[in-house]
Amino acid sequence: MVFGLPRGGIPVAAEVARALGAPLDVLVVRKLGLPYQPELAMGAIAEDGVRVVDERMLAMGSVTAPELDAVEHRERIELERRVARYRGGRRPRPVAGRTALVVDDGIATGATARAACRALRARGAARVVLAAPVGPPDTAERLADVADEVVLVAAPGGFAAVGQWYDDFSPTTDGEVAALLRGSVPAESGAVAADPPVEIPVGSLRLPGALVPPSGVPALVVFAHGSGSSRHSPRNLQVAGALQAVGLGTLLFDLLTADEERDRAQVFDVGLLADRLAVATQWIREQLAPAPPAVGYFGASTGAAAALRAAASPDSPVFAVVSRGGRPDLAGAALSAVRAPTLFVVGGADRVVADLNREARARMVACETRLEIVPGAGHLFSEPGTLATVADLACEWFLAHLGAAVGR
Repeated sequence: MVFGLPRGGIPVAAEVARALGAPLDVLVVRKLGLPYQPELAMGAIAEDGVRVVDERMLAMGSVTAPELDAVEHRERIELERRVARYRGGRRPRPVAGRTALVVDDGIATGATARAACRALRARGAARVVLAAPVGPPDTAERLADVADEVVLVAAPGGFAAVGQWYDDFSPTTDGEVAALLRGSVPAESGAVAADPPVEIPVGSLRLPGALVPPSGVPALVVFAHGSGSSRHSPRNLQVAGALQAVGLGTLLFDLLTADEERDRAQVFDVGLLADRLAVATQWIREQLAPAPPAVGYFGASTGAAAALRAAASPDSPVFAVVSRGGRPDLAGAALSAVRAPTLFVVGGADRVVADLNREARARMVACETRLEIVPGAGHLFSEPGTLATVADLACEWFLAHLGAAVGR
């Protein structure tokens, strides 16, 4: 689990979480500044009532107990405000028995880092690693009592302040923090930034889903998962989080009921899956009327074939498709009728599927297509950083084509 310290540590932590393919959460901490020199830390507080104080600084500043309490009271109010702003009522992600990676934009006195490490120890973290781009050379030694390991990219001898080692150290806003957290890798439970769960009516069935309406571009991406997967697919959830972070809405839903999933014939019934995808598309556009969003499809494995077959319908409202490790060949004759610009993303080590994608692309003569091979990636893109590449490519493709559709 990666925990970013707000505000400045969140952009750094988001990149670390993306590179590791790990869940990201926020751990809110606040420096306790000296009453007459607030920039100098005499301690820090963290969530769960954690407080650390620097007795040496208290003595140097002749700080009395009431003065310390007054500063802590003020900072505790701000801490609670930020917890509410960043989490929106969501409980902290569980870390008991796991490695907690605490990330900040730099370490100066180490007071807030110390408070964060103690808070995660109290939550049951099995191992705590503290990481930052820059800090003084003695950081690891000073924090060895609270962190199992300290990682610094740079530990310059002339260190005086974190900001001196950045070209741009402009403040990170609350909105930026919230957006990065919404776009983070979801926890294993499948949690994703979403409104209350939805149920999509398909005939007599009700298929469960998770909807996040657009927050920027009035466009939304509907996900079609592959065989053996569901709306809880961690890979699709990671991509959905990235799309949400750039303002696109997302809808993830189960294409089959639990009973249907036991029937392998239905799992690979591309026609059935495409029909349900089309019904869900019509339903979401009605839900978001009178200004229905431009719609894109993100399909994985067999879900990519369903997405392309649904997009091939003459009355399809779909403006863009992205296929991740897909089997577009299973869409058959429908490929030649697809008009929506389509991006194929395939792992470099997934050679058979790459060939199938090339053949399918050659048959799609009615639309713009592009094939991206991600070096070193397998079929599931489980290698470090490869799924983040997929997410970046998907964001670029959807923003370009759905944004253009909105402007028509």
